Amino acid sequence: MVTYIELNAFLKVKLLAGTGGQAKLLIRSGKVLVNNISETRNKRKLLAGDVVSVDGKQFVVEETMLRMHG
Repeated sequence: MVTYIELNAFLKVKLLAGTGGQAKLLIRSGKVLVNNISETRNKRKLLAGDVVSVDGKQFVVEETMLRMHG
């Protein structure tokens, strides 16, 4: 069972990016934080409880997301 979701997929699920290309550009721009640290890796594995911040808005990775994309 997969117990993570990749950052690019998370951004699409949360409707912060419409496509994989848009997610990649957003991540590479340096505007995405994971647990308050700037993240530029497109396929960064997120675990339940991780906090993703974009433009000052915070989103918590939930266990149900991991199952949906596992």
